[in-house]
Amino acid sequence: MGEQKQKSDTKTEFVFGRKNYKFMLIGLACIALGFILMSGGGHDDPNFFNPEIFSFRRIRLAPTLVLLGFAIEIYAILLNPNKAKSSNQ
Repeated sequence: MGEQKQKSDTKTEFVFGRKNYKFMLIGLACIALGFILMSGGGHDDPNFFNPEIFSFRRIRLAPTLVLLGFAIEIYAILLNPNKAKSSNQ
C-alpha cells in the first residue's frame, strides 16, 4: 500500500520546459532547411563543370541558416524555463 502512494506522489519532471522544446524544434528546422538548400548541384560526369555549386544559395544562405539553427539550439538549451516562475513568487 505504501508503494502505490509513493508512485502516485512522484511527478515526472522533464529537464527542459515547453518553451525550450519549441525553440529546439525551430532550431532543428533551420538546420534541416540549411542542409536541404546546400544539397544538389553535382553531376555524374566528372568532366562536366556546373557553376551552380557556387551560387549564393549554397555558399552564403545555406551555411548561414545552419549556423543560425545551431545558435537557436544553444539558446534553447541555456534558456531557463523556471526563471519566470521563480520571479513571480
